[in-house]
Amino acid sequence: MRAPAERPEPDRALGRRLGGLAGVAALAGLAWIARDVPLALGGRLTGARAERAARSPQFRDGTFHNPTGARSTLAEPGRNLLWELLFGKQKRRPGAPVPLLRPAAAPAADASRELNVIWYGHASALIEIEGHRVLLDPVWSDRCSPSALVGPRRLHEPPVRLDELPALDAILISHDHYDHLDLPTVRGLLAHQSAPFVVPLGVGAHLDRWGVPPERIVELDWSESHRVGGLTLTATAAQHFSGRGLRRDGTLWSSWVIAGAHRRVFYTGDSGYFAGYSAIGAEHGPFDVTLMQIGAYDRAWPSIHMYPEEAVTAHLDLRGGLFIPVHWATFNLALHDWAEPVDRLWAEAKARDVRIAVPRPGERVVVDDPPPVDGWWQSVA
Repeated sequence: MRAPAERPEPDRALGRRLGGLAGVAALAGLAWIARDVPLALGGRLTGARAERAARSPQFRDGTFHNPTGARSTLAEPGRNLLWELLFGKQKRRPGAPVPLLRPAAAPAADASRELNVIWYGHASALIEIEGHRVLLDPVWSDRCSPSALVGPRRLHEPPVRLDELPALDAILISHDHYDHLDLPTVRGLLAHQSAPFVVPLGVGAHLDRWGVPPERIVELDWSESHRVGGLTLTATAAQHFSGRGLRRDGTLWSSWVIAGAHRRVFYTGDSGYFAGYSAIGAEHGPFDVTLMQIGAYDRAWPSIHMYPEEAVTAHLDLRGGLFIPVHWATFNLALHDWAEPVDRLWAEAKARDVRIAVPRPGERVVVDDPPPVDGWWQSVA
């Protein structure tokens, strides 16, 4: 005679049900957090936008190209970059909190000669020029990633909230990588600002998918300009690459010239060193100030990010006055020590008699009266 089947104990059955519910809840939570990832990847070039891209001298065989045959593959034969990232001995984070400042009131000045720079961290900066306000590559999110769960996380908070920014005249984007173009930040700027987004060719496809009105999107090829009030914004060459997903180089990347009646600013975006800086300096310079990328370099990708010494050479090629370093301190994106880029810059600038200012995040630099370099980063490195 068969023994009757054992019934699970009530608490065991309840535990299984609760465990199943917890698993479902966890998956639902992950799905909720990841809901914006497909949107964050951005849009694709179609229609008139794709036709315009195809007419660009930089576009061939379906993608945009650098002015020279720069290698943009992130690899080096015989080197395990993943192992080095996980187990390398570099000190890639500061040892103490990064000091933040809230910009004090702008000093009284002749509006026609005004020129100040507020660096918010990484490549995000505000240019105050001749009574106008131009925001560069704003990223206010906690991570530079399509996901809120994974990806490089901020090493310091933004020194001001996004809704505390003054009224802007233009928002410049250098290219579509996540540490330069950020969906939540774009949404915030849509809510609090009315300025146009001035971007390289193709980047408008991302903004269009994110709900930016067409009249607020201005797309430029290299050497094309757009007037905003009394300013001329010109897209200039850079040596880098683009892409927010598996597809590479579907949008253009650029550096920028911001020119008023009297003052001129240059911003590199992301770029390796290339001969084009001399041509930009000859055509658009001299510049009162340059904002130069100095961080996230490595010998595995020398063509797409400058070393600090190369940035000094580029600054001189550009006929720059004051040098302000950007693209460092905020996100851990390479294998060098956190403070190494600015230490190398300071040494090279002294050796080559180049004037630099190294602001704390949030600090306003008056270009005609910059603060002395005090090595503040060394006390937190």
